[in-house]
Amino acid sequence: MHRRRRTAILVSAALAAAPLLTACGNDAHPGAAAVVGGERIEVSTLQAEVANVRDAQAKAPQGEQMIKETGQLGRAKLFDMIVDKVVEKAADDAGVTVTRKELQERRAAYVEQAGGEQALAATFLQQRGVAPDGLDSVVEREILIGKLAESIGAANTPDGQQRLNKTFTAAAKSLDIDVNPRYGTWNNQKLELGEYRAPWISQLTKSPSAEEQGA
Repeated sequence: MHRRRRTAILVSAALAAAPLLTACGNDAHPGAAAVVGGERIEVSTLQAEVANVRDAQAKAPQGEQMIKETGQLGRAKLFDMIVDKVVEKAADDAGVTVTRKELQERRAAYVEQAGGEQALAATFLQQRGVAPDGLDSVVEREILIGKLAESIGAANTPDGQQRLNKTFTAAAKSLDIDVNPRYGTWNNQKLELGEYRAPWISQLTKSPSAEEQGA
């Protein structure tokens, strides 16, 4: 359980990105920020996600500072939306699912650790750029990743991290991810959107030599 939670924590955080863009999609997919597995992520949907977070930040203490620190929120939210689909695909291929009970238990544990529901929401908003109504989605993704890591024997070691990374790369390739160039280019091998790479991706792709050198 401890190993699963530790792995999930590595994969959950993703807070940075590019300025919110308002233009329509590319020529191939007008109005789409990205197409993943044949499913469109509409620009309007992405903008709504960003607006939801901005609204929550504006109402929070030190909201102005949070907004300044997440000036690239648009690309970060699109990255998260793509990664959600990649994780879902990898988990589905491995036969991994999350039950409602597991979700409730993990969320309850987080609430207890944070010192209450409001404190948990404040933490997710400040540290991960997640609005209160998006908590369940993030927690579910963490559980999926932890169970997926366990199912493929990806321990929290350089070798295990590389194995998990390869699993996500394979899933990403199979989804034929096409991103509106206004938001950057998706890289299946590096699991990057433009120049944006989430902290957990960096952790997963560290080589053994880098680990040994303390990089």
